[in-house]
Amino acid sequence: MEQLIKIDTQIKNKIYEIRGKQVMLDSDLAELYHVETKVFMQSVKRNIKRFPERYMFQLTDEEFMCLRSQIVTSNIRGGRRYNPYVFTEQGVAMLSGILRSNIAITTSIKIIDAFVAMRKYISNNLIEQKYVNKLVFSHENKIKMLEDALEGFKEKNNHIFFKGQIYDAYSLLVDIFNKSKNSIIIIDNYIDKNLLDILSKTKKKITIITNKYNNEDYKKYMAQYNNIELIISNEFHDRFIVIDEKNLYHSGASFKDLGNKCFEITRIEDNEILKFLLEKIKCKVSV
Repeated sequence: MEQLIKIDTQIKNKIYEIRGKQVMLDSDLAELYHVETKVFMQSVKRNIKRFPERYMFQLTDEEFMCLRSQIVTSNIRGGRRYNPYVFTEQGVAMLSGILRSNIAITTSIKIIDAFVAMRKYISNNLIEQKYVNKLVFSHENKIKMLEDALEGFKEKNNHIFFKGQIYDAYSLLVDIFNKSKNSIIIIDNYIDKNLLDILSKTKKKITIITNKYNNEDYKKYMAQYNNIELIISNEFHDRFIVIDEKNLYHSGASFKDLGNKCFEITRIEDNEILKFLLEKIKCKVSV
């Protein structure tokens, strides 16, 4: 599994969830294969029959604009004459058959080896389950079960929500809070009753850093609950969540506006950024 971990570190921050699928951008893949995006896509289009829509599709204007607005997608440069294409896992695997340079061949082998290692890991763990010995699966069902298990095994770092996906956005927010074992830090300049309602259901230690909040809502909350420490600061513009001082998330929208417009929630895995942010927070004085 050592090789799998190495490959995942290189590519996991280039994976986005769009239309319910995990995909990689043509420009990111071109960078991995050490070729220009234009040359990369020319090779793909010469072999277009190998790439049905479930392997590759083009972003809509709304999807492209949403990606460009996110700080973690600064690698999408301006000046393109067409919206980017994105590739699913099957599409990435298919690239190994059309890209012929030594670098491309080596990269394709590493990516495919990572996928194979993940499938083998899942398969071995499934076999250990007692109930597997009591069930008889057809060849098709075995493949489907492994694909479903693989999808659940991978952690999604980038979650894009479009206008109207209010429930999905709040559901992810609750899931992030539920990962906490000890503490939750929330940085958001707009705190309202909706967020307080969610926080009332957790017994974890919570720190909120904000410069705008409904004083009456907060007073009513603190009259009944005592799990929030409020820090007033105007040093932060973006929204962040820190779970147990170990996991850092960035939100492109204020938590009171989740799902009202296209935005993204992203897990940031740079420990230096997390360390710097925690140092800033610990210098503040609570109210």
